[in-house]
Amino acid sequence: MAGFADSLRSIWKIEELRKRIIYTLGILVVYRVGAYVSLPGIDAAALTSAFAQGDPNNLFGFFNLFVGGAFLQAGVFALGIMPYITASIIIQLLGAAVPYFQKLQREGEEGRRKITQLTRYGTAGITILQSIGYSLFLWGTVPSAIVISQGFFMVSTVIVLTAGTMFVMWLGERITESGIGNGISLIITVGIIAFLPQALINEFRQAANPFLVIFELGVLVVITAFVVLMTQGTRRIPVQYAKRVVGRKVYGGATQYLPIRVNAAGVMPIIFAQSIMFVPGTIAQFAPNNEFMQSFGALFLDFTSWGYSIIFFFVCVFFTYFYTAIAVNPKEMADTMKRQGGFIPGVRPGKQTSEFIDSILTRVTLPGSLFIGFAAILPAFAVQLGLTETQQFAQFFGGTSLLIMVGVTLDTLKQVESHLLMRHYDGFMKSGRMRGRTR
Repeated sequence: MAGFADSLRSIWKIEELRKRIIYTLGILVVYRVGAYVSLPGIDAAALTSAFAQGDPNNLFGFFNLFVGGAFLQAGVFALGIMPYITASIIIQLLGAAVPYFQKLQREGEEGRRKITQLTRYGTAGITILQSIGYSLFLWGTVPSAIVISQGFFMVSTVIVLTAGTMFVMWLGERITESGIGNGISLIITVGIIAFLPQALINEFRQAANPFLVIFELGVLVVITAFVVLMTQGTRRIPVQYAKRVVGRKVYGGATQYLPIRVNAAGVMPIIFAQSIMFVPGTIAQFAPNNEFMQSFGALFLDFTSWGYSIIFFFVCVFFTYFYTAIAVNPKEMADTMKRQGGFIPGVRPGKQTSEFIDSILTRVTLPGSLFIGFAAILPAFAVQLGLTETQQFAQFFGGTSLLIMVGVTLDTLKQVESHLLMRHYDGFMKSGRMRGRTR
């Protein structure tokens, strides 16, 4: 504990790191304030009363968790960052199938700049569509009490929500560039954490036996430990480097390790999968009189149902493999290793090394993807089996919420630790290196 306190003091001593953290916290405060600013033409009190009488086990309550409560409060950030995530998924899918986007991915910095710009355009288009559905949703809830002025309500809602989402996207980009951590992931995480204190209080209030809640917290700690273990777990591939003489110094000749993470894709597959699960319910809002669309959308309205859980499980597994294929390039790793004079014992450099790394990556990702899929649907099991007293706390009983919080927290701590180690300070652990970090 003393070493951890020393690390916190060291963080404050480093001026650049201190400014980055303060800058990040300031932006997150701005985001949280925006969640409580209501859309024009909305009676916030009537809206809160109407949603309080609804079913909390539906898509809207779950979506509300990811935008920090802004959805059910009709805030200017009601759609949050989810349209940006959806646009990113579409662009990456196009990158795997459309030659033009494949060319952009190979053009380096210039290609990434164009892809970022296309993602922004896609975010604006998706936000406009979702904001139309959201305005229809508000209009049809309790129109006489909620929507005070119906004249230009839809137009103003589309404009404000689109501007709000683009502003949230800009805030996330500013955190990534000038703050600490991944801005988009941090914004989602802050929205989730905002619900945790109240969920815990409600769980204690409704529990018949306080010891049951203590047991639930113990199980939650165990689940969190397993999530951290899977997130940090690696398969180390031995790499031998040949000796070479440069001047009077001898380089290489030692065995190092190439770490392949069990969850190489990080937290993004979970965010992508959850964004996809929001789409059918959103589409159903555009066809309120279509029986087929309503029955299809109803399958995705209750995250505690078995149908939703089965689909969500396989979507998580798919996106774990999909994003891993995008994030990790075995051919590039093999080429880099060959240029540096390294080789895997028993494997020829070049194509065979690339195929060997790809086979290891495929096998290692399987248990990681299955664990992520299972952890993502744990809240549904907790509700169905009566392990939690409230549905709100069940969302933290494993599931997407816990996976995102653990993944984003670990990634942010690694960035903080890298700043400490660059300036010869100890890291958060006694050894000065977080376990699972690339060596």
